[in-house]
Amino acid sequence: MSMKHLLFALVFGFAFASCGGAGTDSGEAGSAADSTATEETVTEEEPKEDKSTRKSPPRTAEGEIGSATVTVSYGSPSVRGRTIFGDLIPYGNIWRTGANEATTITVSEEVMVEGEALPAGTYALFTIPNKETWTVIFNKEAEQWGAYDYDESMDALRVEVAPEALEENAEMLEFEVGSDRVTMRWADVAVPFKVSTVE
Repeated sequence: MSMKHLLFALVFGFAFASCGGAGTDSGEAGSAADSTATEETVTEEEPKEDKSTRKSPPRTAEGEIGSATVTVSYGSPSVRGRTIFGDLIPYGNIWRTGANEATTITVSEEVMVEGEALPAGTYALFTIPNKETWTVIFNKEAEQWGAYDYDESMDALRVEVAPEALEENAEMLEFEVGSDRVTMRWADVAVPFKVSTVE
């Protein structure tokens, strides 16, 4: 073979090998991209929890007080033969005033609670139960689980109210929005606090 033919064969072979290599690299990169895309496409979101199956199901109480709409959202636990206040719910401790997530209260406009101003908004509704008086707390951090991360510095308002004895026990915790007050009832206790619109 002449030097010219040998040089031609070497150049041709190098060019062919280079083309084949580029094709292989491109194919592998494409496969990796396709695999990633496929995984992203078929990945499903985790199913959302069905809160209605909880032992303490979610409930909402809503009503009009003057020109304001008041909405209370809460988890509703049952007594189930237990001693509630002073035992399951100790006196003197902060309580979520319900079950699961902290109970929330939303007021559509500024209102007066027990004569104290509360701006429009949504608040976590905490309480501190005691035998003679309860502290009702409106906390600016509405989205909380229970009272584990309760921060007193975020309180918008605290008021003191007197609990009332129920003639007939309330098996499940409930809230009622009346014409001039919001009332919580559970076990043998009712806890009302007065609400009015600003004049």
